[in-house]
Amino acid sequence: MKFTARQIAELIGGKIEGDPEVSVDRLSKIEEGEPGTLSFLANPKYTHYIYNSRASIIIVNDSFAPESQVSTTLIKVPDAYSAFAQLLDYYDKVKKDKKGISSLAFVSDSASLGNDIYLGEFAYVGNNVKLGNNVKIYPHVYLGDNVTVGDNTVLFSGVKIYADVEIGKNCTFHSCVVAGSDGFGFAPQENSHYKKVAQIGNVIIEDDVEIGSGTTIDRATLGSTILHKGVKLDNLIQVAHNVEIGENTVVAAQTGISGSTKIGRNCMIAGQVGITGHLEIGDNVKIGAQSGISQNLKEGAIVVGSPAFEVKKYWRSYAYFKNMNSLVERIVNLEKQVKDMARKEDPETGS
Repeated sequence: MKFTARQIAELIGGKIEGDPEVSVDRLSKIEEGEPGTLSFLANPKYTHYIYNSRASIIIVNDSFAPESQVSTTLIKVPDAYSAFAQLLDYYDKVKKDKKGISSLAFVSDSASLGNDIYLGEFAYVGNNVKLGNNVKIYPHVYLGDNVTVGDNTVLFSGVKIYADVEIGKNCTFHSCVVAGSDGFGFAPQENSHYKKVAQIGNVIIEDDVEIGSGTTIDRATLGSTILHKGVKLDNLIQVAHNVEIGENTVVAAQTGISGSTKIGRNCMIAGQVGITGHLEIGDNVKIGAQSGISQNLKEGAIVVGSPAFEVKKYWRSYAYFKNMNSLVERIVNLEKQVKDMARKEDPETGS
């Protein structure tokens, strides 16, 4: 899709210096600009590129005053970075503005479909599924029976949603997310055997949740595994059965959250954190990367380490640990000095 400088200036409220009818159909870095591309200049370190850039249109700050001739068309705005971010958001929405149902998609007769939806090739929509308005279901997505998906939610290729899962509005699931698979429930039996415990609960994902590629959210044994409004999960995260994650909590990649743990609101959990089951983690907690959490955390706690403890104590302890060799040498030397002093004071008993 092509846009002229005039159209872009109208969209971001800018003033044109150059050809208002020049058009672009893709974006570029200013140092890699080619004809037909749009770029921006916000960081003064990159100013020298503008004089040789081949980009057709460059967005600049109002304060920009060229020191020599600029061949490209400029669009001047109060804040070039914010204006370019606005364009990126618009471009992303236009690119993803797909509509229609592919003839290669399967839709159960009992499914309910909203307005302006997109169903890609080989998508599967099971019995009694309910899709809201403007939902985007990309190719090879599976929606099991009784799944609900709220307005404006996007499920990218390869997402698998098992039966009875509830997904809210304005959510984004990236490729290969699995929601509603069985929780890890096995009862020990005689002779070291295990009997599978039926997982008959579901998963509830509220509005404005984004989930990264390869993340799994297990269904509850009973009740629900719940991700509350505004939760953001990175790639490759494991959320076990009956876990509850509070509003606006963010979790980085490769974190594992064991069953029945409750995490509060506005928490920040870094990558490769391991959290054991049946814990209570309060609101506004921050957990450092690769931490091991094996006990409850109070509201506002900041912890790191494995096993994790309070961050200031951790860094003090870590400073000692780094200097362990020199500390041991000092102790050995002090012990030697004490022995030498003892021998001088009492040569017969000193040893």
